[in-house]
Amino acid sequence: MSNVEVDPAELRCATADHDLPQVDVLSARDVPLGGPRAMTVRRTLPQRARTLIGAWCFVDHYGPDNVADTGGMDVPPHPHTGLQTVSWLFSGEIEHRDSLGSHALVRPGELNLMTGGYGISHSEASTTRTTILHGVQLWVALPEEHRHTDRDFRHYVPRPVRVGGAEIRVFLGSVAGDTSPVRTFTPLLGAELVLEPRSTTTLPVEAAFEHGLLVDQGDVRMTGTLLRPAELGYLGTGIDTLTLTNETDTPARAVLLGGTPFEEHIVMWWNFIGRSHQDIAEAREAWENASDRFGGVEGYDGDRLPAPALPHATIAPRKNPTHR
Repeated sequence: MSNVEVDPAELRCATADHDLPQVDVLSARDVPLGGPRAMTVRRTLPQRARTLIGAWCFVDHYGPDNVADTGGMDVPPHPHTGLQTVSWLFSGEIEHRDSLGSHALVRPGELNLMTGGYGISHSEASTTRTTILHGVQLWVALPEEHRHTDRDFRHYVPRPVRVGGAEIRVFLGSVAGDTSPVRTFTPLLGAELVLEPRSTTTLPVEAAFEHGLLVDQGDVRMTGTLLRPAELGYLGTGIDTLTLTNETDTPARAVLLGGTPFEEHIVMWWNFIGRSHQDIAEAREAWENASDRFGGVEGYDGDRLPAPALPHATIAPRKNPTHR
């Protein structure tokens, strides 16, 4: 459910103590999702300043939205290739249906991970039980070796663990002494952190990883740099501890992402990830022709989402700046 980026988001470089690692602060831009009811999300990845953090290639942050006012989420059946989708909610409930035949509910604190591989299609709609919808939608790029893997769907409920003043739910990878059993195709980290008011927590992290911290609520200082709600702080490799401070008098919440630098160049357009313009054009044609590549979604009341027209120019690979 991506939209083509037109204007890059703002990049603010931290001016913290020179003894501390530099944090790049990525600001969000508002993006309307397609479909009969356009829901606006805050997108921090990808943007011109940064395409990936590890293999994380897409970060949408939405809510808290009163669905009585906004209409909630209603994304018709649409395709994906070359990626995994990660759904994580803070409040509300989303009904997921896909062409594997999966029919699942996305609830707060529960991971739903869908592997697109060669091709999958799915729909997402907030349920009638939802009053406030609030969460993140994340994508992971699959490496060349696995980007045509079979479609798959996994559900996992992580247990909360405590480190200092933080309660942590690890939904992918390992941190804070906890490990998710859910398979990833490159080394990754994904976790929700809730920080007590005015608390400081230091976490051991993988020095081979680059990390991103998306702040949902509160003001959080990441290794000396202040991050405000909806901002994404980026740290390069070589850091083996991460210190986070909640600067507010109420609990703060953030999502911590990480992974080894993803060195492959990807072509990312609409809901497809490939390695060339031709990959994208072939996937779009298959979707428009209703080929078996993506299958069908049963049970969604409505039409599927048509693909936008391809740009007249060749779609170029997205490149990251050199990681620090």
